Amino acid sequence: MNHLTIVPLSTPASLGVSAQIAILNADRLFLQTDAHHSAQWIKASGVAYTSMDDLYGECFDFDELNDAIAARLMCGHDAVYAVPGRGPGQAQLSAIRKAAEERGVAVKLMPGTGYAEAACAEAGLAFGSMTICAANDLPERIDPFIPLCIEEIDTPIRAGEIKLALGEYYPDEYTVYFCSMNNCGTYNVQQIPLYELDRQDGYFAATCCIVPPAAAQENLTRGDTDGLIYILRRLRAPGGCPWDAEQTHESIRSNLIEEAYEVIDAIDHNDPDALCEELGDLLLQIGLHAVMEEETSTFTMRDVATGVINKMIYRHPHVFGTVKADTSDQVLFNWENLKKKEKHHESYTEIMQAIPKSFPALMRAAKVQKKASHAGFDWSDAKEALYKLPEEVSELAEAMEQSDADHIDEELGDVLFAAVNVTRLLKRDPEGLLNASTNKFIARFSAMEKLIAEDSRTLEGMTLAQMDEYWDRAKAQMQKN
Repeated sequence: MNHLTIVPLSTPASLGVSAQIAILNADRLFLQTDAHHSAQWIKASGVAYTSMDDLYGECFDFDELNDAIAARLMCGHDAVYAVPGRGPGQAQLSAIRKAAEERGVAVKLMPGTGYAEAACAEAGLAFGSMTICAANDLPERIDPFIPLCIEEIDTPIRAGEIKLALGEYYPDEYTVYFCSMNNCGTYNVQQIPLYELDRQDGYFAATCCIVPPAAAQENLTRGDTDGLIYILRRLRAPGGCPWDAEQTHESIRSNLIEEAYEVIDAIDHNDPDALCEELGDLLLQIGLHAVMEEETSTFTMRDVATGVINKMIYRHPHVFGTVKADTSDQVLFNWENLKKKEKHHESYTEIMQAIPKSFPALMRAAKVQKKASHAGFDWSDAKEALYKLPEEVSELAEAMEQSDADHIDEELGDVLFAAVNVTRLLKRDPEGLLNASTNKFIARFSAMEKLIAEDSRTLEGMTLAQMDEYWDRAKAQMQKN
């Protein structure tokens, strides 16, 4: 079996002894590039090698390039592949491993340092728990409280892309370290504001940007849920805010409902700015409840997020699994069945009983009726359900004739429940419709008052018949407009 040893060339000032020995003793030596500072000593030593530089100009994209490099490395001999920095990127390494497996070649990676370590040493910064990534492979999420080093900033365009990405977390004036390798193979380090990252000289494969960790959330102009939790912990900690520290689940219970309704109001007004703000206020309430439980070691915000992520994956097998669902109806059918299994409900009664009694009454009624419908207990259409309304109204009238208070309450509830049934079968939202009717009443009442005022009259002292006359005038006026 042939062997391929991948050797990191590190930087000129940090090449390991074992790496140097492997290169000098190679049966066949390949260089990713001989134009890098780290490869100069190999050229000066007179060791024979084959460079991959020609492939960079011949290949259309990086996938083609990686496959071409992998194919060249499968030379039929033991070989060493020397790569600047700490070694090839994941995409190139995957291509090499795939080709090696097909050809029966054993691949070994030698350890080594990269650009980040050398740049940090020159800048006099602790390496520690630093996150290291390539400029073309930034993490989806950056933790601003952990030091970050971005390697291979090879063009001003790439630097601009990084500046924009970092701007999602750090202010424009945030101090970063721009580290470019000089002709001697060591780093020149400059402290610059983030907004100048793409205005420097010296963009090469070895160029790095080191971003120090933020001292506190206050040092950042942008945040995320981790930042929110940090703030809430500080507010409730000793020396924080006395009011926040005193709060319990019960004391802020109503705030959660109020904020949710304010989100709905922003949606109804089609106001994106208000929606953004109100969603933040709602998230604040969620964060507070999570931090309270964190303080008793029950669960954390991460547990909350994990739970809902797992739930969404589980309830979308048509996306994350092999189940087929081409329509919304199929999705909802699968969702309800999975939810029933997940909640361990053995009967439809249990499903109905699980609907929170704290829901608004119209919403709860519609949900209960919907669950009954899933069991097949439902009217065939809205017209059939509509015929139930006069029956319920008649029973209400009978109860009122009897002056039976309890019976009146019962029949009033039945009238409302029957009206919700019609609304549901018409695929309408009873809460929204009743709110719309309430708004219409307020608008018409306002128009009535204006008409009364125009006649130099007031509501006080008017009879109901007189008010009704103005009400009809206001109605006609609004319909005309």
